[in-house]
Amino acid sequence: MHEFFLGASLAILFMVALCLIRAVMGPGIINRIIAVNVVGTKTIAIILIVGILFHDVEMFTDIALVYALINFIGTLAFSKYFERKGVA
Repeated sequence: MHEFFLGASLAILFMVALCLIRAVMGPGIINRIIAVNVVGTKTIAIILIVGILFHDVEMFTDIALVYALINFIGTLAFSKYFERKGVA
């Protein structure tokens, strides 16, 4: 079972790398914000996989929920800031 989760984590890590490339080379600021948000979402998935591997899903679920909230609020804040600035 650990091999499956390792493979899933490596696949998610590859997708994170693609999103980071998009965040660095994106054509616009909105694409970069969305790419960073997707990286945060994939990080939440990795945190939950680690929780399954350590047999302590409850604690890692709490950590993932807090991280998701911070990710969501950060995305809203950046979006609102760049909307007011007129960059989009």
